[in-house]
Amino acid sequence: MITAAVQARTRYALFAAGFTTFSLLYYVQALLPIFSDEFGVEPSQSSLALSLTTGVLAFALLASGAVSDAVGRKSIMFLSLFLSSALSIAMAFSPNWTMLLGIRVAMGITLCGVQSVAMAYMSEELDSKAFSATLGLFIGGSAIGGMVGRFAASVIADHYGWRTAVAIIGLAGLCAALYFRYALPASRNFVPRARGGARLKQDLAAILADKSLLCLFVVGFAVMSGFVTTYNYISYRLVAAPFFLSQTAIGFVFAVYFFGSIGAAFAGRRVGSHGHSRLLWRFQAVMITGILLTLSGALAVILLGLALLTFGMFASHSIASSWVSLKAHRSKALAVSLYLFSYYQGGSLIGAVGGMFYLGSGWGGLVALTTALGLLGVLCGLSVGRGAKS
Repeated sequence: MITAAVQARTRYALFAAGFTTFSLLYYVQALLPIFSDEFGVEPSQSSLALSLTTGVLAFALLASGAVSDAVGRKSIMFLSLFLSSALSIAMAFSPNWTMLLGIRVAMGITLCGVQSVAMAYMSEELDSKAFSATLGLFIGGSAIGGMVGRFAASVIADHYGWRTAVAIIGLAGLCAALYFRYALPASRNFVPRARGGARLKQDLAAILADKSLLCLFVVGFAVMSGFVTTYNYISYRLVAAPFFLSQTAIGFVFAVYFFGSIGAAFAGRRVGSHGHSRLLWRFQAVMITGILLTLSGALAVILLGLALLTFGMFASHSIASSWVSLKAHRSKALAVSLYLFSYYQGGSLIGAVGGMFYLGSGWGGLVALTTALGLLGVLCGLSVGRGAKS
């Protein structure tokens, strides 16, 4: 029986891991207009600093789940945090755009070792009630990390330059990685799975044959695509007429990420009593409502829309990802890796394609794209709910 003290250490360590991962992954989003100016690239090219990372991360997650099934959880997560932070520091010294993108690609590989592995760790070490609550806190930490990373990058870059901002965030990540190594309890219930292509092929076939899991993978794709695409290009809209916000002001806009932490925690508490199927589509509807509100020409309404989008996305992600862990009967880490593969591909592919919609059809075209994908996610979520007990 795991004690309350050990549960608390686990929660704090995983909160730090989620915080650091999303901070390192997404702080560049606030710097995209700066990259456009400094390196002379279009918005769709600048967005590659994020899209390439998430695209590579999606594929690397497939390997991280399988590797952790064989060698363990904690060591993979620590190495991921440490190397990603070190690469962020190296990025501060990038001499050109090509080198910067190369480092961001490498970070897509190193960042793969936290999310799917953390979910597998939680499902093995915690009971169902503690799992849902801890997963909500982990994803909440991710939301706060994304917020703080973007905010810190904006403010520091505005006063001291983007290179200083990148280096400071990397150093903070190293400190968080060392704390994680100290605080997270070693696995007690982890059982290594046999290595080899045959076992992996069997696990993969079983997962892909489950229509409910496939629908949840589409949900992940849909919610992440709408979220990342909106945030990728909202800075371009807000620095231009009629808003003319400064880089520091853009950093404060990202404070709405706090609502993501609230959404993840709220969903984690409610799912035990209300069930996954009842809550998932409702939170997706909240997200779509938020996207539509960004069509407004009033800054206050746009901020409200971003808050609803962020709340709904993190709540939806918390429910969908925990549902994957519960429904997967073979290799939970691999199932979660496939979910996260779809999740990050949504951010990578649609995040890049969204730039073409924005340039070609303005903000309305981008909203039309993300809303359509959001509705697809709702339909898939409802499909999973039919006949489900949870």
